[in-house]
Amino acid sequence: MVSRQAGIRHRHLTRRLTQLYGGLVLYGASSALLVRSGLGLEPWNVLHQGMAERTGLSMGVVLTVLGAAVLLLWIPLRQRPGLGTVSNVLVIGAAMDATLAVLPDAEGLPLRIAAMVAAIVLNGAATGLYIAARFGPGPRDGLMTGLNRRTGLSVRLVRTAVEITVVATGFALGGTVGVGTLLYALSIGPLAQVFLRVFAVHPASSGSTVVAAGEPRRAILRR
Repeated sequence: MVSRQAGIRHRHLTRRLTQLYGGLVLYGASSALLVRSGLGLEPWNVLHQGMAERTGLSMGVVLTVLGAAVLLLWIPLRQRPGLGTVSNVLVIGAAMDATLAVLPDAEGLPLRIAAMVAAIVLNGAATGLYIAARFGPGPRDGLMTGLNRRTGLSVRLVRTAVEITVVATGFALGGTVGVGTLLYALSIGPLAQVFLRVFAVHPASSGSTVVAAGEPRRAILRR
């Protein structure tokens, strides 16, 4: 009986880890596809692209460095990172750079639109995959929920204020803002909620060990 329960827990953990890293890789790849569409980026990637233009670093490296910097802001906010939080910082940027290295720019408006739509849907699927794995939120989501707790302002208000600042700064630095940015902002929440249900991982048993804190459902990812 004990051996059977151990096997169940092992398979459960394997599935969660597969979802975590599969989701993070897909997130980086789908973000790269949105870059290649040339029709606008996610709010945080507008900033990443703008900073990459100014520094000469790749977008993936900028994403990783800025993610680590944001993670440091968790300390005064008393947020606790999980495996998913640290993996978020390390994996997404690498997956983005690897995809950008092999994926050419989309040519022609129909192909660019198709790339944009596919990127946003895949990004929603990636969000559902890795958040449903329950290894902790991404650094930017933890920042927003931490600000919510410390200031008493709503998550919606904090998220809106932070992302407006991020987009405005990124645009000023040369990041791409367009219809893709607006479509992403409007659709990523509903898409992520759908895929969270599709990829939900239920506890293996009442006695299973939680590797990291569960994700804040009110703070769907937007980079």
